[in-house]
This record gives sequence, C-alpha cells and structure tokens, in this order.
Amino acid sequence: MLARALPAVPSGVTVIREAGGRHCASFVVQVGAAPLPATTSDVGFDLGLARLAVLSTGEVIENPGQLRRRARALARAQRALAAKAKGSKRGAKATGRVAVQHRKAPRLDAHHRLAHRIACDNQVIYVPDLAVSGLARTRLAKSVHDAGWAIRLLQERALRLGRTVVKVSRWFPSSRLCSACGFSSGSKPLEVRSWTCPQCGAAHDGDVNAARNILVEGRMVAAGLAETRNARAGGLRGGLVPAAAREARTRRGAA
Repeated sequence: MLARALPAVPSGVTVIREAGGRHCASFVVQVGAAPLPATTSDVGFDLGLARLAVLSTGEVIENPGQLRRRARALARAQRALAAKAKGSKRGAKATGRVAVQHRKAPRLDAHHRLAHRIACDNQVIYVPDLAVSGLARTRLAKSVHDAGWAIRLLQERALRLGRTVVKVSRWFPSSRLCSACGFSSGSKPLEVRSWTCPQCGAAHDGDVNAARNILVEGRMVAAGLAETRNARAGGLRGGLVPAAAREARTRRGAA
C-alpha cells in the first residue's frame, strides 16, 4: 500500500533490492512546476556543523547528528565486514548489516522537509556557495557528511515552487563582518560562537550574524551590485595574485 497517492500516472517502475535485504519500488513520474503565489520575503541561509542551518530571521535549525549517534554500531558492523572473506555468504550478510545501520540514520527526509518549508516561506533564498566536496576531504569530513548539506535539493525544490536561490561567494567574509555597522573584526576560531563588535558594541550570535550578512550580500548579488571583497575580506581569495619576483630555492640550490 502506498503511503501517499502518486502525483501522476507512473510511466515505469523499478523494483530495487537494497543491500540490507529490503525491497523498494521506484516509480517514474513526470511532475511539472507548481509555482506558489509570489511573496515579498527573502532570507539569508548560513550552514554549519554543530547547527545544521541558521536563518537571518534568527531561527536556528539544530543538527540532529543522526550519523554520529549510529557511529559505534556502524563501526562495529564495518569491522565485522572487514573480517569476512570477499564474495562469501557471510560477507554478504555483513554488508547487509552495514547497510541497515546507514538506513537507520535517515538524513535525506529531513532535508526534503526543510527545503520545502524554506522555499514555501520565502521568494528568494540566499545561500553560501560552499565547496562541499573539498570540505569532505578535510579533518572536518565526518561532521560534513553527518550534516549532509543539500543545497542542490533546495535549488530543485525552489525551481519547482517558483522561488529563487542566489549563491553568495564562498570568499565573502560573512563571519568577520558586523551585521549592524559593517566593521570587519578579523578571523575567529571555530569555538567562538558569540562576539561583540569593537566598533559599535553590538553583541552577536556568530551564526545569526553570518546569516544576516549573507542576506545583505545576496541582495547585492541579485541586483548586480556586489563588488570585489578582496580588501574587505582581509586578504581572502577573489582575484589574480601576482607571482613573487623571486621564488624560494631548495636547500640544495641554496647551498
């Protein structure tokens, strides 16, 4: 029995057997755009690890950390899989147990619900243009995978509902600027969650402040008024850098 009615008559169906032994039916359905009535609201959207997302309205969406909650059970299943001979029946069963642990940490459904709600409430959504694949190769890889940022999913949902997603450059220093006066207070360690602007004295939650800066910058990007932020970013990338006149030599060359 279907949990909900299909939006149209399916043109095809594929039955899939997952590694955990569960069978799923994938229906091919053509769904057209369903634009919502236009609204005047827009929102800045900052992504994080401890907090999944923070909106410029001040709303905080906590990261449920579903993958980390299953970390011990998943590690135990993966160790058992590594001890099995490749291609054996026991190895196939161990693979299924690993798949079950991944299935018990559902992140995609929560992202679908969040993307739908944000797109319904706002006409324009401003998000940072993060290099997720690059961050997934750093020491923060486990946290990045646990958060599972789904910008593409948000873009697809917004397109279907007649909304717009505008990306702000990843080099824009949203966490350095005071959203009240625009003063740049310099870089801050990740553990600094709140700070006070030395210029105007405004107290900021770091993530909410960044989301508000993304909102302002996103509006400028949408209007075609965004300028190069190289100087304001305090040396962050954003343009060509001339090569040094003299390159450093190796120790052998120096000798």
